[in-house]
Amino acid sequence: MGANQVLDRWLPWSIMKLEKTYTDCGYRSFLPGQEDLFISGDDFVRLSKLVGNHPLAEELERAIVVPPDRIQGNIVTMHSRIIYTDQSTCTIREVELVYPEEAAPLAGKVSVLAPVGCALLGLSVGQSIDWKFPTGEVHRLKVERVLFQPQSIDTTLETARTL
Repeated sequence: MGANQVLDRWLPWSIMKLEKTYTDCGYRSFLPGQEDLFISGDDFVRLSKLVGNHPLAEELERAIVVPPDRIQGNIVTMHSRIIYTDQSTCTIREVELVYPEEAAPLAGKVSVLAPVGCALLGLSVGQSIDWKFPTGEVHRLKVERVLFQPQSIDTTLETARTL
């Protein structure tokens, strides 16, 4: 059974998906076949109030919204701690995706409204995207691991194994 078939069973939430095979909102363009963006209902509600006309608003419009208790542990949600690779520069970073008022770049806390935060939200482990820096350079980012995701029970086990 595919992921979309499983998600279709969770009808208490409005599951939304706009069909697109290639998206570019200024920061994000997916590789073909990797366009699904998942977001928890709680994150969707809070971010919808925050984004205004930011490029993240376009991403929220096409997202698959999932009940918070049903979000898979390999999805980047708000307050997830992840490891991603910039495949263009062979750089590996560990970051936590946070709301703008919580951002602390030196502590690895990246705002969801920063270009890299917008790009990573909703991706799953193994997904790659092309991310356009403000300078116009395009870098390919790949989510390697979700170390912690507050909405998923199975990341608690993963965190315990890595300690």
